Amino acid sequence: QVQLVESGGGLVQPGGSLRLSCAVSGLNISRKAMAWYRGERAEYVSVITSGGHTNYADSVKGRFTISRDVAKNMVYLQMSSLKPEDTAVYYCNTVTPDTWGQGTQVTVSS
Repeated sequence: QVQLVESGGGLVQPGGSLRLSCAVSGLNISRKAMAWYRGERAEYVSVITSGGHTNYADSVKGRFTISRDVAKNMVYLQMSSLKPEDTAVYYCNTVTPDTWGQGTQVTVSS
């Protein structure tokens, strides 16, 4: 059974940075594309393929960086130059989501 545990969220001022982490169990991330989503409608944020290629939503391109540690089975999202509109609960999952973790809240506010 796949388990996803997101962490690293918090309250940050506009222009600040946060690094989100996702601990994955039940699947090998070296063989699966993994993505970050946000909000109640699971808006796509970013993806990293099994081959390590990355892609970003236009709204975060140039500000967010997705990465992974295959040895630790962890996926990360480095977020910089944060804006109030980035406020959301962030989730990691495969590109064909089934079950979801609890997510981690990111709030960007002064």
